[in-house]
Amino acid sequence: MAATLAHRGPDDHGVWVDPEAGIALGFRRLSILDLSSAGHQPMISADGRYVVVFNGEIYNFRDLRTELEKHGSRFRGASDTEVFLEGCSTWGPAAAVARLWGMFALALWDRKEHVLFLARDRLGKKPLYFWQNGDILLLGSELKAIRAHPSFSAEIDRDALTAYLRFGYVPAPLCIYRGVRKLAQGCVATLRAGRAPAIASYWEARQAVRDGLGSLLDLSDNEAADRLDDLLRDAVARRMVADVPLGAMLSGGLDSSTVVALMQAQSSRPVRTFTIGFSEAAYDEAEAAKAVARHLGTDHAELYVTPQQTLDVIPRLPTLFDEPLADSSQIPTFLVSALARQHVTVALSGDGGDELFGGYGRYRRAEAIWRWIKRVPAPLRGGAAQAMEAWRTSRWNPMGSMGRWSLPGSIGRTLSADVTRKVSALLSAENSEALYHYLVSLWKSPRDLVVGGQEPPSALMDPAVSELAPSFTERMMFLDLVTYLPDDILAKVDRASMATSLEVRCPLLDHRAVEWVWRLPFRFKRRSGQSKWLVREVLKRYLPPALVERPKQGFAVPIDLWLRGPLREWAEGLLDERHLRDEGLLHPGPIRAAWADHLAGLRNHQHRLWAVLMFQSWKAQWMP
Repeated sequence: MAATLAHRGPDDHGVWVDPEAGIALGFRRLSILDLSSAGHQPMISADGRYVVVFNGEIYNFRDLRTELEKHGSRFRGASDTEVFLEGCSTWGPAAAVARLWGMFALALWDRKEHVLFLARDRLGKKPLYFWQNGDILLLGSELKAIRAHPSFSAEIDRDALTAYLRFGYVPAPLCIYRGVRKLAQGCVATLRAGRAPAIASYWEARQAVRDGLGSLLDLSDNEAADRLDDLLRDAVARRMVADVPLGAMLSGGLDSSTVVALMQAQSSRPVRTFTIGFSEAAYDEAEAAKAVARHLGTDHAELYVTPQQTLDVIPRLPTLFDEPLADSSQIPTFLVSALARQHVTVALSGDGGDELFGGYGRYRRAEAIWRWIKRVPAPLRGGAAQAMEAWRTSRWNPMGSMGRWSLPGSIGRTLSADVTRKVSALLSAENSEALYHYLVSLWKSPRDLVVGGQEPPSALMDPAVSELAPSFTERMMFLDLVTYLPDDILAKVDRASMATSLEVRCPLLDHRAVEWVWRLPFRFKRRSGQSKWLVREVLKRYLPPALVERPKQGFAVPIDLWLRGPLREWAEGLLDERHLRDEGLLHPGPIRAAWADHLAGLRNHQHRLWAVLMFQSWKAQWMP
């Protein structure tokens, strides 16, 4: 099982077994702190009671060590894992976990009480899967490890597949395999023989949001910028602690530029920065990254990848990601990780800024649509939706606007059958959260695709969210913080980077910064139509305005064009109608219709098709 994770830990390995208790812990180590044998895992506490396997980093371990030394603890080495173990002996496992600042997933065995503790960091940066069947419990950082055990029987969870086709990722605690669960962010699971796991939260994003909005800060613009600067400086400094070479991913966007600027401001030597470029100008940020690196004086490396180099990654995706993931930025994320790993072992990234400061363009689009929907009196929306559906199914293709309730942008110009379908669905949204659920869905009715699949409950449809925050954008930001961020963005970064044996750290997701940002009035997040206002103000202290005020571009590849070109034959094989029907998992009708539309250039179905293709490719690899 541990050998399957050698890419996550190429430097050392170990196994600890207690045959009488019936437990074995295996580990693969990527040595970051204390490269000596004193950092070897599995690690046993000084008093012999606890044994741990620990993946990740504790950024306040030096503070905790000083505190523990005052309690009489003595340390053999200098690793953060040992600090956690001695904290368990002093404070108890639950209290020790709650004191950690960092990214981690861990399994701790209490040899005295015969209790196993599993824990995951507050924001869900590091993964932890577990499977229990009778008296057998398996766990691992990736599904490869669980699959390696002879007792595991792999069966696709059709409900999880249904959720995946809606969102493009499998939301926690679900897993693509039936019976496997992901430990959710900020949770501890306590397991005893013969009992179901007891799972409790030690930190909740919902509570952090509620507390923050309930105690908003009264700050001037300069005071807010000073405080954010200080918070992020400290978060960056703590993540620059390593006994191995360290650098940063630099895209040229606001978030990564802020992280690199704060790194360089605290470094006595040029920071190593890395970016990749594409020949397609619409997808290339390398020039912007180079300009930022030049101004800050970093030691910059860039790699322009050819379309073929990018395409060559696609057959590797099922192995790299281990579970279907339909975020096509997984490809450039892997490529830039591979570039960075040639020079460093640890890299900082700018992930998290969009969720914290309202950076996604879809927030503004969703607000505009919701404002339009609200102009239709609530009692009339249902009837209007039914009327739109009737128009769609009739031969009449209405033109123009809907009287004084004109639609935003180009939608109001020509109401095609496709647009009327969308408008009908939008009008049917009972509240803003239902609207957002619809807008972030790839396949709007995934149950129509999965044979025997039922869609499980989603946090995006939780009615209590409507009472959490006063503004629609803040509610969307919260929903992304607990769904899209851990299950898509952070999962993508973890698998892509660890596949190259690179550790990526995210300073913007320091939980202290997250909690503080939610105490900011919304004007610090968006002002005069500009998102991430306060981040921009901080970055202007380090970069000229011309390098700060540039359009958001994203980290994408031209999947839409490739599916009509070099990927067409590959996709056709995976979407073959007879093959889909014989497998008995997916109904071929809607998929083939979308594929035909895409090839004909009638609609761009790249995101929907990529979700199906990533599942089919994954299944061909792991469930032949």
